[in-house]
Amino acid sequence: MKTKRSIILGVLCLIAVSVSAQKKSKKDEVVTIETTQGTMRFILFDETPKHKANFIKLAKDKFYNGLLFHRVIDDFMIQGGDPESRNAKPDAILGRGDNGYKVPAEFNGKLFHQKGALAAARDNNPAKESSGCQFYIVEGRKWSKADLEKQSARAARKLTDAQKKVYETLGGTPHLDGAYTVFGQLIDGMDVIDKIASVDKDERDRPEKDVAMKVSVKKMKKKKITRKYGWKYEA
Repeated sequence: MKTKRSIILGVLCLIAVSVSAQKKSKKDEVVTIETTQGTMRFILFDETPKHKANFIKLAKDKFYNGLLFHRVIDDFMIQGGDPESRNAKPDAILGRGDNGYKVPAEFNGKLFHQKGALAAARDNNPAKESSGCQFYIVEGRKWSKADLEKQSARAARKLTDAQKKVYETLGGTPHLDGAYTVFGQLIDGMDVIDKIASVDKDERDRPEKDVAMKVSVKKMKKKKITRKYGWKYEA
């Protein structure tokens, strides 16, 4: 009797969790990054739950507000999130700061370094764990079919035809696939990446004029996100 009761309770719990998940799935968080060069908005992926939860928590805690994009490389990426960049002096060496922990890698073949991808920075640890706070946004460049074939031959994973088309038409950094965790994608403000990437910088790739950020999170209905920003969710 206890066994049957336990099974019934277990099923009811699973149903409750399923219904709750369905309700939650009707909305999603939109991350907004305001900068001196403009505003960008992102969707974070459910396929990378640890990175998504971590970034949202830091944003809600206002951890990123006042930090800089401290490493900017044209045709590659813009990097920020170093806590030591807040109020940093012009000659300060940045990029080594952290918040005391790492996030386990969450590689997913569907998520790749197309232009506008939001990904986690990391050091050279063998497990490829991500920094708990530093991130980068891909600018990259457009790739020819021939160059992509050469890249695919050297890469740890193969690109799908759809991914190749994106790299050819939109651009990105395919050589980073499978090495760094991609956990989000820009849905608004693509031109801001180019603006930040093209600013004047010093020999360490730090912008000569600080590019500070303010990060916030807003929960919105997925239908509204699609209608407003054109982002399409999988059925």
